[in-house]
Amino acid sequence: MPSTHMSPLSSRPPRRGRRCTLVAATGLVAALTLTATACGGPDEDHASGGPAAASPAAGGSGSGSGSGSGSGSGKVHVPAGIADKLKKHGIDVDQWAKGGWKDWDKDKWLSAAEDFANPVIEGLWKPERMRTAKEADKTVTLDAAAGQGVSDPVPVPVRAQPEKTPYHEHAAPVGKVFFDSPEGSMVCSGTVVKDVNHPGRSNLVWTAGHCVHAGQGGGWYRNIAFVPAYNDLGRPAAELNGAPSSEVAPYGAWWADWASTSGQWIQGGAETGGAGAAYDYAVLHVRPESGSKSLEETVGSALDVDFSAPPAAGVATMGAWGYPAAPPYSGATMFRCLDRPGRLSLSTALPTMYRIGCTMTGGSSGGGWFRVVNGRTVLVSNTSIGPADSTWLAGPQLGRGAQALYENMSRTHGGG
Repeated sequence: MPSTHMSPLSSRPPRRGRRCTLVAATGLVAALTLTATACGGPDEDHASGGPAAASPAAGGSGSGSGSGSGSGSGKVHVPAGIADKLKKHGIDVDQWAKGGWKDWDKDKWLSAAEDFANPVIEGLWKPERMRTAKEADKTVTLDAAAGQGVSDPVPVPVRAQPEKTPYHEHAAPVGKVFFDSPEGSMVCSGTVVKDVNHPGRSNLVWTAGHCVHAGQGGGWYRNIAFVPAYNDLGRPAAELNGAPSSEVAPYGAWWADWASTSGQWIQGGAETGGAGAAYDYAVLHVRPESGSKSLEETVGSALDVDFSAPPAAGVATMGAWGYPAAPPYSGATMFRCLDRPGRLSLSTALPTMYRIGCTMTGGSSGGGWFRVVNGRTVLVSNTSIGPADSTWLAGPQLGRGAQALYENMSRTHGGG
């Protein structure tokens, strides 16, 4: 399809991007690899138990709260506050873990749009269920006049390269985000980021807004969990059949007990990306399905988020990491693309987005975009949309609204 048709990469559509020289790519890979894998401390994220609070103009955040920890009996354990929320929307807490979460009654789902309830269902995300999760399918059509005088030329495709294994030794702390939607089990990518108020103990994961919330007219997705360094040894998909959990999820499954995305995504996000695409980012606060250590302590690494990254013209190279799942990829292994970013304008009324050449497809949505600043690898964006012909990727520029969302998550819900 022409490049005017784009899809958020949380799902199926493939993406391809712009060019970058082999020499520049090799240098950045080395820098990102070495700086991102040093053993570090934890980082967490936040969420609040109410509707989108800040105004869209301010980059307002829509937040949801949920909690729960698996008990030894395998039953779902729901704190009183979350149980009350579920009951308020006509949800029987005892039936939730027995499959009640599969009820996507439209009226109930929409009425629950302002409340994110995600109690742990111990053992739900087994290796086989992870393996069969599908990339979400969203395609957007650009206004032909939207980019005039603003967007840079369409980048030359850059072929995605497989990451070195084991991932925890060679890559930034990237993993897969799993969730259930009315269409079934879905998958995105995400990155462990630092918690400014709880250094060394972060439980925060950065991903795309469309990986946690359906956008305008929809609600929060269910059973959201993060699996860092998924398939750490990079085994082919066929070899994951019957593979032990220790290989598929070496650091376990981490359930989101809080989630926050932008008000613009909640109000304007669409199947086609919509007006919310330029604000398509989210932060999860997660807890382990079992255990007590923080995510950062467990995986040994977390990245700073750079909310002051310059416009595309001021950045020499950016790298995007993720787990593409739509053909020709299987979703089993981690890939990366490196390129000099350009600008993409969806509308003259919206902020421009970063765009790079990359052939990663659906499933890589939410995966982090990194650059090296003073010898440190920092997160500057996340994969949001791309064309149906999988030649490039685009991600939001993270400004004051994204920073406010992140800081509120850390301040209100971090540290635990």
